[in-house]
Amino acid sequence: MHVLAGDIGGTKVLLRLAHVGAGSCRVVKEQRYESSAFSGLSPIVQEFLKSLHRDSAIDAACFGIAGPVTEVGPCQIAKVTNLPWEVDSAALAREFSLPAVRLINDFQAVGYGIETLTGEDLVTLQEGSAQPRAPRAVIGAGTGLGQGILVWQHDHYEAIATEGGHTDFAPTDGLQVGLWHYLRQQFEHISYERLVSGSGLVLIYSYLREQEAKYAPLHTDPRNAADPAAAISELVLSGADALAVQALDLFLCIYGAQAGNLALSAGATGGVYVAGGIAPKIIHKLTDGTFMRAFLKKGRMAPLLAAVPVQVVMNPNVGLMGATLAAATELTPA
Repeated sequence: MHVLAGDIGGTKVLLRLAHVGAGSCRVVKEQRYESSAFSGLSPIVQEFLKSLHRDSAIDAACFGIAGPVTEVGPCQIAKVTNLPWEVDSAALAREFSLPAVRLINDFQAVGYGIETLTGEDLVTLQEGSAQPRAPRAVIGAGTGLGQGILVWQHDHYEAIATEGGHTDFAPTDGLQVGLWHYLRQQFEHISYERLVSGSGLVLIYSYLREQEAKYAPLHTDPRNAADPAAAISELVLSGADALAVQALDLFLCIYGAQAGNLALSAGATGGVYVAGGIAPKIIHKLTDGTFMRAFLKKGRMAPLLAAVPVQVVMNPNVGLMGATLAAATELTPA
């Protein structure tokens, strides 16, 4: 049988057609699309399906959406947080003659995808000692900040969507308090996503640039680049801008702190997985200890977190893999 799967984010859309059988999954085709080039998900699906020239019908579909998903009877409606898109599962089913369409949160899809990973897909930040069948947590910065929780049910981990990236940012030192005041002049609500995301790194850099007069202006300001966050990261790699290094360090302190918050909130003694588009690009910094020091800085709970395995997901298709599994479950009799 054939399933259609999608990973729908603010920056990119990944679509996959796969053939699934008893314990097997074969990818027929995958394609990436730039989200900003389309007015919604439907035109992307239409373009993808036209490119297939397929003979076989699609038996089920699942799309992981970067935003909250609302159940409306047997169907789902989702609003993409960082795009003006609304996705309706029933409308997609009608338009493309799909027997079953399921919408899930993108980090619910990432959660399902964790089960498909191998050791080559992961980089360990902390070995820890995973408790069997204990809750797990996933967190990942990209265009936004996704979070999810995995709980053991019967014989597998079930993924639960959250919007925990939108919880209130809590400064942990004087520099971060100053950052909070800087942002409060611009935004009514300061969430962790506001800072732990691509645009968040740029905000942090701007704050430090304003605070640190000793740093001379660059000939080329990275904030004027087509992708400012990537430009700042490149300056870190080249060592051309000490302020960029400080900005990424502060970014990782806040990222690690929120990952620790999530681990405590979820009781994630089964492990924490750091996913998202940014992590693989800055793996050289994620492994330098800055992230983990902030993760562990929880007072009396530090020993508990010291036992939690923490791994970085390097496979960019983990959400797509999870959506494929979720689509396949639509074919399994209840």
